[in-house]
Amino acid sequence: MNNYSVRVEIFKDGDVYVAWSPELNVSSFGETIEEAKSAIREAIEAFVEECETMGTLEDVLEEAGFTKDMDVWISRFPITEERLALAV
Repeated sequence: MNNYSVRVEIFKDGDVYVAWSPELNVSSFGETIEEAKSAIREAIEAFVEECETMGTLEDVLEEAGFTKDMDVWISRFPITEERLALAV
């Protein structure tokens, strides 16, 4: 069994909270932050299980920027985060 450290962003969209894993591009939602966290956990677990079934998990994780340290897959972590304002 492998362990995974996955970055998740949670934001409000209308009446629901959306949880999104940017590296995996997996999202889910809930009426509360806790529900959104639970839902994204389930969605990521289903995603990982499906990738395992297809035999593509390691390739998918590496392409998404994950690295493996012992038995833990760790998503990349931004050094900094900024918002840019653009006028095009």
